[in-house]
Amino acid sequence: MIILTILFLITASIYSSVGFGGGSTYLALLLLWGVPFTVFPVIALCCNIIVVLGNCINYTRAGNLNLKLIVPYLIGSVPLAYLGGSLAIEKDIFEILLFIVLSIAGLLLLVNFKSYDDDKKYIEIPFIISLLIGGTLGFISGVVGIGGGIFLSPILFLIRAAKPKDIITTASVFILINSIAGVFGQLTKNETLNYVLEYWPLLIAVLVGGQIGNFINIKILPTRILALITSAVVLFVAIRMFYKIFIN
Repeated sequence: MIILTILFLITASIYSSVGFGGGSTYLALLLLWGVPFTVFPVIALCCNIIVVLGNCINYTRAGNLNLKLIVPYLIGSVPLAYLGGSLAIEKDIFEILLFIVLSIAGLLLLVNFKSYDDDKKYIEIPFIISLLIGGTLGFISGVVGIGGGIFLSPILFLIRAAKPKDIITTASVFILINSIAGVFGQLTKNETLNYVLEYWPLLIAVLVGGQIGNFINIKILPTRILALITSAVVLFVAIRMFYKIFIN
């Protein structure tokens, strides 16, 4: 548990520095550590909530909350995040889905990392497109047990939907709301909340890590460098997942 707790702290520090919660990597770590399959989606989502709540507060205070940008994505995502979280899937299928999620997310971040400090012109995305993107990501998030911001952020950068700070804030809020919806969906399958409390050191670790990540973002490294580091971590974990699923 000590090593896992340290890894959770490091993960939270890296992910929170670019506005993410770290849910996908928490899931992979819990899976690699042999934590019961019925428990770890809720653990990962709870860790997500703890990490991005601090991000949301800090970014909102800084005036980066763009409600016009985020609302359509949330309208589409929240009900489908709950629905996805309530669906029961086999462990083998879950592992493959998680590997795919990590691989795509890591590649998206790698391709778009330079955009995190890019203030070029942006375009307004039609409401229906935002709704469809939000719904798709919400459902995937609920099924796998992540917040979905690790997908939403690169997509918004790719289509130049807003300024970098607005996109990072939108990703954090998206993760927070979808993680809450996902937790409620997950809890409809099993009474796992008591088991989650047994892993309380992980929750403390991500709380501390989230604050470290915010400090790193504000005081030390440019966001594009942090995004590149995050993509490297995600892809490394994806490779470990590939080894576990297909080789080991």
